[in-house]
Amino acid sequence: MGSEQVNPLASGVEPELHLLITDKQFEEPLYKSLFRELDEFFFPKKLPPLKLESKPEPVRDIWGFYDYKKNGVLGSTGVHVLIVAVVVAGALIERRLVKAAPQTPKATVTLVDPGELPVLKPSKTQAGGGGGGGDRDVLQASKGKLPKFSMQQITPPVVVLRNPNPKLAVEPTIVIPPQVQLASNNMPNLGDPMAHAVLPSNGTGAGGGIGSGSGGGVGSGKGPGFGPGEGGGVGGGVFHVGGGVSAPRTIYAPEPEFSEEARKAKYQGVCTLSLIVRSDGRPSDIRVLSSLGMGLDEKAIEAVKNWKFEPAMKDGHPVAVQIAVEVDFHLY
Repeated sequence: MGSEQVNPLASGVEPELHLLITDKQFEEPLYKSLFRELDEFFFPKKLPPLKLESKPEPVRDIWGFYDYKKNGVLGSTGVHVLIVAVVVAGALIERRLVKAAPQTPKATVTLVDPGELPVLKPSKTQAGGGGGGGDRDVLQASKGKLPKFSMQQITPPVVVLRNPNPKLAVEPTIVIPPQVQLASNNMPNLGDPMAHAVLPSNGTGAGGGIGSGSGGGVGSGKGPGFGPGEGGGVGGGVFHVGGGVSAPRTIYAPEPEFSEEARKAKYQGVCTLSLIVRSDGRPSDIRVLSSLGMGLDEKAIEAVKNWKFEPAMKDGHPVAVQIAVEVDFHLY
């Protein structure tokens, strides 16, 4: 019994692990271990050659061969070939269906100039247009005579000189064809023949000139002409094609788009617009004369706003004129 060894695990006694690792192994100084490692690195000890004492035993190769599952290999190959065939066939069928499908009708717009609006006949008293002015005075424009008629204005007329010593003195004019003849009074001062005020005043308007309008003319209109019109001239409204006024010519006219609402409903027709082509060739005051609806009126106006014209001419000078255009929305 005395010679039997006791298993510490079986007896419940913990093994003495301190016997496996001694503290002496860690007592070696650092410099000694460093020298020893350098010596082993630069002067390694030669070891005897290794001798192979084991013998290789042949085993069955189970990788890379499927002889035992030939049916599985054939089935997998067949499935892959079938998938490729289905994909190719689907692509060919889709391509044929796209070619055979009816094309969606394309919206096209034809822009037509219907010609002249009812024009003014050649007259010595009317040419269309008008003008007005003023310098924001508190008094109404005073009565007086009109300045010289010309197709080009350099200096607008005034009753009260705000700058008595200009650098370049130029005779004031208003833009009215010279052949137009209007009744004139014998008053010594310039003014608005239609006014009734006596005290000298340029009027309550703006932009130079005389009156309650704007633009360097005389009267209540807008522009360098005379009277309740605009764009120069006299007689009301603006110049019209005819009576010595040439028609403007479009130089840039992008086509409007078809509205989505009208496209879905396959709705088509003609929209007629009225517009003023200014002396600089830009359109303004665009209005609908003949409505089409379904959002097409707005599309036509949106496009015409971007048009550019070669302006109408009167006696060799560009003038503002009123014209009409037809916008034809047609699906085919």
